[in-house]
Amino acid sequence: QVQLIESGGGLVQAGGSLKLACTTSGRSFISYGMGWFRQAPGKEREFVAGISGSGGSTDYADSVKGRFTVSRDNAKNMVYLQMKSLKPEDTAVYYCAAHTAMWIATMSAQYDYWGQGTQVTVSS
Repeated sequence: QVQLIESGGGLVQAGGSLKLACTTSGRSFISYGMGWFRQAPGKEREFVAGISGSGGSTDYADSVKGRFTVSRDNAKNMVYLQMKSLKPEDTAVYYCAAHTAMWIATMSAQYDYWGQGTQVTVSS
């Protein structure tokens, strides 16, 4: 069983930055591919970024490429999402997720474990 807890959300002005963190529990963290998803009101949950178990590979949604950076610290069982140049359309609840394979997954159905989410609000 893997438990995920997100932190770091909040209210920020457009153009600002936030760094989300995901604390994980469970064994063999390096064997889990990790992802960040987001869900805005009235919209479906969408893939934001993913990182392989080793951290050597990453993938991003086109809407956040060049602005967001996903990283992980396997020694601390942590995953991060650094968000820069934030836009009002980035406003959503952001979720950390884990799946039981080391490669990157981009579909929510591929993930086995989810955090409760953290709200990110970007004001214009």
